Amino acid sequence: MAGGGGHIGGDMSVMETLVALYFREMNISPENQNDPDRDYFILSKGHSVEAYYAVLCAKGFLDLGDVKKRFSKFGSPYIGHPNNKLAGMEMNSGSLGHGLPVAVGLALGNRMSGRTNRTYVVMGDGELAEGSVWEGFMSGHMYGLDNLCAVIDRNHLQISGNTEDVMAQEVLKDRVKSFGWHVICPEDGNDVDQMIAAFEEAKQTKGQPTCIIANTVKGKGSPVMENKASWHHHVPTPEEYDEIVKDLDAHLAALG
Repeated sequence: MAGGGGHIGGDMSVMETLVALYFREMNISPENQNDPDRDYFILSKGHSVEAYYAVLCAKGFLDLGDVKKRFSKFGSPYIGHPNNKLAGMEMNSGSLGHGLPVAVGLALGNRMSGRTNRTYVVMGDGELAEGSVWEGFMSGHMYGLDNLCAVIDRNHLQISGNTEDVMAQEVLKDRVKSFGWHVICPEDGNDVDQMIAAFEEAKQTKGQPTCIIANTVKGKGSPVMENKASWHHHVPTPEEYDEIVKDLDAHLAALG
């Protein structure tokens, strides 16, 4: 809020995916971030970078106080999309449709080098209107990249409204499967345990890449934001901020 910008709705729909990846699944840490055998992660829906910053801070890549102080300020490296000059960030992203093709290249290159590491990429469902995404799906299958796992944050909302009104994805599972990918559809993509189980299944899948279609809620955690397209880029007022914090505190308490 202090930075006067951000995409909090999409941040909250993808947070559990990032937590599951960074704290349970991926072999990545500040200590091995330059090791070529590390796992690779690309946030293709780069406008959800605030969630990415939070997880990288919790993991020890970035300093939370510095991020909070300088986010979205003039000259700051903590901009509104991933910045690969920062520790832990592999790729500048935000121009949608680029993350999956780059991830395909990373996965293919690592396999050709004899490495056994994995590559993960998180996309938004609105991003699927980009043709380069489907070129990435074709290539991932062509090369049998079972070291590649794509996640689609299926929250059904994008900047201009419901995805089904803008560019319908009603047969998304069948569509991705028809491109030769193994497809997993957790019922609740905002459940960390369900996402961990999906990532484990992806690891066990051989001969083809895996796509996890995570059914999520935009703005998850507070009725102020949930399932509202305007929260794609809305900055909360002080009153909204207080209500959201109260709702998130209650949500965390309920989780134990």
